[in-house]
Amino acid sequence: MIQQSTLQFLRSLKKNNKKEWFEKNRSKYDNSKKNIEEATAEIVKWLSKTDESIAHLQAKECMFRINRDVRFSKNKVPYKTNMGVYFSKGGKKGNQAGYYFHIEPGGAFIAGGLWMPMAEELKKVRQEIDYNFEEFYKIVNAKTFKGLFGDLDRSTAYTLLRMPKGYEENNPAIEFLKLKSFIATRKIPDTELGAKDLGKKVVGYFEKMKPFIDFLNRAVEE
Repeated sequence: MIQQSTLQFLRSLKKNNKKEWFEKNRSKYDNSKKNIEEATAEIVKWLSKTDESIAHLQAKECMFRINRDVRFSKNKVPYKTNMGVYFSKGGKKGNQAGYYFHIEPGGAFIAGGLWMPMAEELKKVRQEIDYNFEEFYKIVNAKTFKGLFGDLDRSTAYTLLRMPKGYEENNPAIEFLKLKSFIATRKIPDTELGAKDLGKKVVGYFEKMKPFIDFLNRAVEE
């Protein structure tokens, strides 16, 4: 599904992250981009059998640009060393929860959920978890979900140190209400990146995330 030439391009880009090199190798980038576009279309086709809300998506609506936005960054390296794809009913620019595929040699992973939602959406998700904690707890602690993705991402960037306003410390959902992002992840080893059945594995992981995605989208959309 992901061609070796695409992975090799990303490895080379990591070593030669300069505009001059990129322009000399633009044809390799174009081929890699086409490969990811075709893989994205396949995932949409397969995943939409389980999640009809993404069936309308075109590959270009899901794929992120390889150029970095360096306007406000001290790091002026011009290009990402990965290719990222996001599947949600609103496409990559939507505010809904969805599924993410990160293609990068040595750092590939799949993820799902809601990344750093705006204050209004975050408030809605916390309220939904508070009101329906038993349902949410069963979803994120289901044996299959836990076995594939472990715990939700609780890194410091995604977690409050204190309780959000309006909630008490003894709330049973406390550890989830502190989250600023609601993300489940699974690493993809390099040995799987070039496998012929990678697409089916990725879709299989996403399908197991669907109850989690549905819960978050119900919160955001109500």
